[in-house]
Amino acid sequence: MRSLEDKLKIAFVVSALALSFIGLAFVHSAGSYWGTVHYADSFPFIVKQSLYMLVSVSIALIIMKSSLASNPKMWTILYGLAILSLIAVMIPGLGATRNGSQSWIILGPLSLQPAEFVKVALIGMLSSSLVKTSTAKKVFSWRHLGLILLPAGLIMLQPDLGSTVILIVSAFVVLFIAGYSLRFFTFIGAAGVLSFIGLIAAAPYRLDRIKSYIDPWNDPLGTGFQSIQSLFAIAPGGLFGHGYGNSRQKYLYLPEPQNDFIFSIVAEELGFIGAAFIVLLFTVFLVASFGIAVRTKDRFSMLVVSGMSAMIFFQTFLNIGVVSGLLPVTGVTLPFISYGGSSLLTTWMAVGVILHFMTRTNHV
Repeated sequence: MRSLEDKLKIAFVVSALALSFIGLAFVHSAGSYWGTVHYADSFPFIVKQSLYMLVSVSIALIIMKSSLASNPKMWTILYGLAILSLIAVMIPGLGATRNGSQSWIILGPLSLQPAEFVKVALIGMLSSSLVKTSTAKKVFSWRHLGLILLPAGLIMLQPDLGSTVILIVSAFVVLFIAGYSLRFFTFIGAAGVLSFIGLIAAAPYRLDRIKSYIDPWNDPLGTGFQSIQSLFAIAPGGLFGHGYGNSRQKYLYLPEPQNDFIFSIVAEELGFIGAAFIVLLFTVFLVASFGIAVRTKDRFSMLVVSGMSAMIFFQTFLNIGVVSGLLPVTGVTLPFISYGGSSLLTTWMAVGVILHFMTRTNHV
């Protein structure tokens, strides 16, 4: 009879693979017409995403079997490289602007989004720094806060609010598990509210997004357009959907449907049942990952696995919340499923790290 630990491992791996293969199917379905119009080919996204998945899973396996993930020095190096890449984004000729954010580095035929990779690097670096703290009473350190605020500030310069929020939330989960007091989070929460107000004042388009979140019909052809088109995809899907490949909103109504709003296409084609199944798979994956975290054999492992799990959990929550109209629109991909090499590779890097520490767990 399998132990609980073995069941967690199987559930974790199977759900991750299932979500990725479902992602391949819907990258093809959602992006086929967009590819035909813009690239005269209905297969460019599925071909690229298949290659991204092959590379991503391979790297995850390398991370799982390598001892580097357990080495604090590796995380220091990775964090330093991630910070340098965020700086490189701002160099003219090297950084590229897409959808209003200068978030990409162009390397020949390849394009990378450093804000994705820095999330993984920060969790490892922060966990490494936290294990050096001897007692919970003295756990607070300006160094820990600096490790978070430096990449967060660089990402906001792009600007990329969605990635910044995910970075900060996942890092704060690590701090909470490490023993930071509730007073610290109360203070940070108040500071965060003031900062959010300041960000809105500095860039009025963010206020427009909030207004569109409250009432997308206030600007149906502008800031409310994506929200409205997403709901037009989800609502008619009903219980069982229109059937795979039969989305109507992918015909240039929903911009780039293979990206951030791919869950809308899932709900339209597979209905409530299909969308609920995707949510169930994410739930299994996340419960298994947090289950693995509490069964790790040391504090460092627990912090890293918890941080990686929190990162994927919050990004999933944020994406589905945006797509369903429960949250304001932010440019955040759906882990495993949305099109994009940087996003998929980052997710599978996190999976590889969790797999690495999973193989080192002992029964408790």
